[in-house]
Order: sequence, then C-alpha cells, then structure tokens
Amino acid sequence: MIVRRAREEDAAYIAELEKEIFSDAWSEEGILESMTKGNAWIYVAHAEENSRLLAYVIFYPVLDEGEIARIACAEKARRQGVSSRILQVLEKESAEKGIWLWHLDVRESNEGARAFYIRHGFVQDGIRKAYYDHPREDAVLMTRKLETLSAVHGKNQ
Repeated sequence: MIVRRAREEDAAYIAELEKEIFSDAWSEEGILESMTKGNAWIYVAHAEENSRLLAYVIFYPVLDEGEIARIACAEKARRQGVSSRILQVLEKESAEKGIWLWHLDVRESNEGARAFYIRHGFVQDGIRKAYYDHPREDAVLMTRKLETLSAVHGKNQ
C-alpha cells in the first residue's frame, strides 16, 4: 500500500469518494482550495502507484494541535487497514511537527467510525447538538493525545 501526500490531480478522485460516502460531500473545488492554500495536510492511499484511490485524510494543523476534517475509505477497502495506515503516516508527521493533540467530530449514528476512532486512541469529549444536516444529527466530539509527544510537552492525562 502506498500512502503519500495528495497532489492536485487527486482532487477529483477525493471528491468522487466524498460523494459516495458523505451526505455533505466536499466539492472538487473545495478540496483543491484546501490543497493550494497550503493550510491542510492531505494524504491519499492507493494499493499501488497509479491505482484507484482507496482512502484519504484531510488534516488542518494549528500550532501544536490539529483537526481531522475528513477521513474516508472506499467501501471495498474497509477493514483492511487502509485508514489505520493513513493515521500512522499522519501521526509520524504530527510528531515531527510538534503536534500532540488531534480533534475530530463524527455523526452520533456512525458507530463504525466511532469504534474505529476509539481503537486508535480517541476519547469522546462532548456533543454538538444538531451539528449535521442531511439528516439533522448531533456530532460526537473526540480527541486523541499523541503518545509520542504528550510526555515531552507535559500534557499527560
């Protein structure tokens, strides 16, 4: 499996996966904007070079924290370690850049995603009432302290 930084030509494939997975899909233009502004780290995963996109993550670093804005995996590639591998790569870069805390939100009904995040060290921090549309639903707020840096920064639990 290949995990690498996204390139502009990946935006259309990311947007395609967005439409397949999310009711509030990001457009290709929105994805390109995140890429070209340089304020997002976007990683993609492929089975092999030039093969179809399997998964991606869009991450916004801010100082020593960051938000996972999107993480998605094609239906056919789920439960094969693809998203876990993307998180490993993201964790490595986060450690290199001094990021010790990740944030994300997830639909309350998305039990599969919530279980995935818990397996990867996230904890539930709260609820945002009626945060999502199509359908209207609460968001579960989750964070993960990155073990590789939490002790260094004195931010242990």
